[in-house]
Amino acid sequence: MTMPDLEHALDALAGRVSSLREARTAYPADLAPTLDAALAELDTAVELLAEAREQLRKAPKRAGGKKDGAQRELKLLRQVFRAFPVPVIVLDGGGVVRRINPETSRLLGSPDGYLVGRSFPLLVDVSRRAAFRSHLTSVLQTGHPAAFETRLAHQGRSHVVQIALTRLTMPGEPQQMVAAVALPMEVQLPEPGARRPEQSDGALLLAAAKRQDLLAKMGTLLLDEQALLRPVALPRATRLLAAEWADWVIADVVRGGLPRRSIVVGPKDQPVGELVRQVEAVDPATCQVVLQVLDRGSGVVLEMVDDESLLGFCAEGPVLTAMGAGSLVSVPIGAGDGVLTLVRTHDKQPFALADLAVLQEVGLQLGLAVRAQSSYQSRSRAADALSASVAPRNLPDVPGYEAAAVYHPGSSVGAEFYDVFPVSGGWGFALGGAAGKGEEAASVSAMVRGGLRVLSVWESDPDLVMRKVNEALVAQGTGMFVMAVAGFVRGREIRLSSAGHHPAVLLQPDGGVRYAAGGGVPLGIAAEAETCAQKLTVSPGQTLVLYSEGLISSRNEHGEPYGEERLADVLGRCAGQAPSTVVKAVESDRHAFSGGQVWDEIVVFALRGV
Repeated sequence: MTMPDLEHALDALAGRVSSLREARTAYPADLAPTLDAALAELDTAVELLAEAREQLRKAPKRAGGKKDGAQRELKLLRQVFRAFPVPVIVLDGGGVVRRINPETSRLLGSPDGYLVGRSFPLLVDVSRRAAFRSHLTSVLQTGHPAAFETRLAHQGRSHVVQIALTRLTMPGEPQQMVAAVALPMEVQLPEPGARRPEQSDGALLLAAAKRQDLLAKMGTLLLDEQALLRPVALPRATRLLAAEWADWVIADVVRGGLPRRSIVVGPKDQPVGELVRQVEAVDPATCQVVLQVLDRGSGVVLEMVDDESLLGFCAEGPVLTAMGAGSLVSVPIGAGDGVLTLVRTHDKQPFALADLAVLQEVGLQLGLAVRAQSSYQSRSRAADALSASVAPRNLPDVPGYEAAAVYHPGSSVGAEFYDVFPVSGGWGFALGGAAGKGEEAASVSAMVRGGLRVLSVWESDPDLVMRKVNEALVAQGTGMFVMAVAGFVRGREIRLSSAGHHPAVLLQPDGGVRYAAGGGVPLGIAAEAETCAQKLTVSPGQTLVLYSEGLISSRNEHGEPYGEERLADVLGRCAGQAPSTVVKAVESDRHAFSGGQVWDEIVVFALRGV
């Protein structure tokens, strides 16, 4: 057969294949005759190739000898291979793609040469991969062709095809090859020269907008107050990614220097509950891609997964195989805090470099959010501990009296304290606060509160206790001072000692309000304390009220302070009321006055004789 004859036969073959495509489109419910005819045309193509090779062997050789003849033979075979009108893939014995013709690239939607060097079984439907490998081995060993139906998925496209496998012996190749011919049965192929849909300007613009939308949604989600209050940042982020960006999302978090599996989100439209549990049970320290991302500190994207062991193994084999993975992207969470892995199945658009860039930004944001959450919760726990150290959980029963108190923390870790405790022959109470904010001020207040309580075990006079606490505070050298008032209750007599604190209020049964002396110099200023001591008698029906600086200095929208006069008016209206009613009335009035705003801690303590 001469070259013109071969070209004429190929043209005729291309025409007949085109007719078969039209028949498949026109009669989709009756594919059997079309498929039989397609297989017959495949046999014809194989005969043409064999005849062409035989003619080349018989052709007279040029002066260049055997080498030139082999080169001419390879050149002709390449031309025939590229002109072949059906998808043909040349595989080696391991199923790795060695050559594809343009028709294959057009069918699968990938650039020319993109699949070369990759494992072809990864394109085959998961349920048929084992069968494909068995057919491939049989063809190589026996030389007998094989054919079977399966589904190919790649680049977001899915095709039901009839695959025919034939053994090849190719010039210049030390090992035998296999030609895989894929005859589409359900997919309309794009027209020759048509631009791939995923590369159109509109699609590229939509993809870019989708990436920006993801960053905006993720930022809003991670900046939500609940993301700081509770450990919800990671679960929310993975759910968002699973809903819009991937079939599988896996979050591995580093704890104790090792990655630990934290979250696995699988497809919502598939019964994958058992598989999710298997993936959750995989140790991420055995996952190559997780270790690689942690080691390099940068993400990786695999537009086509060609190593199905990258995410380890589960009961069903390689995790990526069980998932039906087609593409994968894995990025760091923060600066080595973990790894975020997204997987798409074969029938979805694969991840690209642009996706890697946006997901690396997501991983960075997520890491910052997780660290902020951890820091916030640590501070919150510290604040709770400090708050517990400056206020009792419950007020004890003081014989002959009713007691009640309200305590409102301010906008930051505060320094006000109050306490009620037993003393020799009676009961003691204390109220005050360090001048300042934050953890240091709170710790100084806690120290003063503890000192007053401990020293009251040995001393019978609150003023002497206050002076000794002052000595200790000065010796500590904190540079902070504390306004405080302490009192010892023995029967109806109450002995008070004030160190720069607001005066106590004695509410009469008839509504009259009388202020105690108060005054003195705050603790911690000088080694010699200057306190103000006073004795009061609290009869049945009378109520002793103590309050913090935060109450008096509360301001309204006009900047006016709450003040002691307003406090006296409120207390006057509470004559004869129980202490719990008195403190709630003061609390409610202050709330209305300042519009509900609380900047400094507010303490109100009431002790009523019964």
